[in-house]
Amino acid sequence: MSQTFTHQYPELMKGKTILYVHGFASSAQSGTVKILQNLFPSAMVLAYDLPIEPNEALELLKKVHETEKPDLIIGTSMGGMFTEMLRGTDRICVNPAFEMGKTMKEHGMTGRQVFQNPRQDGVMEFQVTKPLVKAYEDVTALCFQGITDDEDARVWGLFGDEDPIVDTYNLFRQHYSQAIHFHGEHRLNERALIHAVVPVVRWIDDRQTERHRPTILIHIDALRGQDGTPRSSAVKTCENLLSAYNLYFVAPVEQSDETSIESAKMWLEKYINVPTFHHLLFADSLSSLFGDYLITTQKIADFIGTNVVFGSAEMKTWETVSEFFSRLGGQ
Repeated sequence: MSQTFTHQYPELMKGKTILYVHGFASSAQSGTVKILQNLFPSAMVLAYDLPIEPNEALELLKKVHETEKPDLIIGTSMGGMFTEMLRGTDRICVNPAFEMGKTMKEHGMTGRQVFQNPRQDGVMEFQVTKPLVKAYEDVTALCFQGITDDEDARVWGLFGDEDPIVDTYNLFRQHYSQAIHFHGEHRLNERALIHAVVPVVRWIDDRQTERHRPTILIHIDALRGQDGTPRSSAVKTCENLLSAYNLYFVAPVEQSDETSIESAKMWLEKYINVPTFHHLLFADSLSSLFGDYLITTQKIADFIGTNVVFGSAEMKTWETVSEFFSRLGGQ
């Protein structure tokens, strides 16, 4: 886990409480906690050493949930499984281990185990027995109970596309609608947190605070070069714009044109990734779209808003586009 921190988002979760729930054999000293504290310096980030016995861990989390009343809960792996059960709060489950008993058996998590991070009680190792595995199987059976529409809107699932340990995307999708693949493995690092978790935190924080950002519509042709890869600085500019703007990505569509639709989805998921979730539009007429700004490669005369024409004399590169919106300051 890298300790070289490069990004901060002081405007996100300002004055709020984030509860982080760590994974199996970890602790509140997880490197993820330190990264979260750095990413969201205006928020209070709480984390607790969880007991190895799952029922005790769940009881502790329920008490913390009741007393601390966090505004957001982020849980990874085993912590993601527990996070799903803490109803009534906005939650992000990252690579959640909803089949914990099975995972323990298949990945050598039985017998003598060593904690990955220091714990407050000083304990350094523990034993995983058959009864303990059974206890995890019983606890995971409590997931997904009584999910309402309100709970569905509160829960996000993030799943690394190169996770070799846990794959519960399809299981999550059977119960919740907000499931997203991100570019990453099982363990989180700063890069995965910035590119996958931060956009979701931004959506949650905007909804909680009823914040309305100006909307920028970006046509895929302005992002994609002739060789099929992103134009220079296009991805970086999108990342920068997310801090002040609500981004939607637009692709052309023709009747029964399923191949081009799927191609556009795959391209945007590969290069832009998480920010495109529920933020991808297909349109046969760009002038009918509604937004504050529209970035295209050709001028759209009837667009109601400001049409930024990429490649024009004023906007030749994505660097100049970035400078233009930076001067506007999100207004």
